[in-house]
Amino acid sequence: MKNIVIFGAPGSGKGTQSDKLIEKYGLKHISTGDVLRNEIKNGTELGKTAKGFIDEGKLIPDELMVNILASVYDSFGKEHAGVIFDGFPRTIPQAEALKKMLAERGHKVAAMIELDVPEEELMKRLILRGKQSGRSDDNEETIKKRLNVYHTQTAPLIEWYEKEGIRHHINGLGELDRIFADICKVVDSL
Repeated sequence: MKNIVIFGAPGSGKGTQSDKLIEKYGLKHISTGDVLRNEIKNGTELGKTAKGFIDEGKLIPDELMVNILASVYDSFGKEHAGVIFDGFPRTIPQAEALKKMLAERGHKVAAMIELDVPEEELMKRLILRGKQSGRSDDNEETIKKRLNVYHTQTAPLIEWYEKEGIRHHINGLGELDRIFADICKVVDSL
């Protein structure tokens, strides 16, 4: 079982590379944003609780987020190739909670794959994505805020996963196929 945390700043290519990994390796995918939207849309108890926090402009507490992820993770059954965690964890306490949740099931994160892309390239990619997709959060002011949050709150996870011995740095700049080939070398070595 190859549970993978795909990691990188907004616009680093996590979604694109996750899609390619799913296709090649048959992995499941848990995107926290998608999961939350589904829970809320389906009116589940977890979704109602999460919506309450979102409506008040608050972050969803780690414990609730881990419970939601555990629920989705368990829905895949006991025999799956592995899961890509996309957008989670974002903090060290979340990483610790994910590690504990998986350990309770006899599983672990096999690798943290860090897509490293220079900031000016991230800006270009996100502004382009905003123009193409109409995503309202892909404008220069919001992008700068999101990148600042990433650097201050999320980047410390790089060191945490380094200490865990499972961090894999990938140069996320350049040809899509070369980046994917580099990721595949990591996944194949697990």
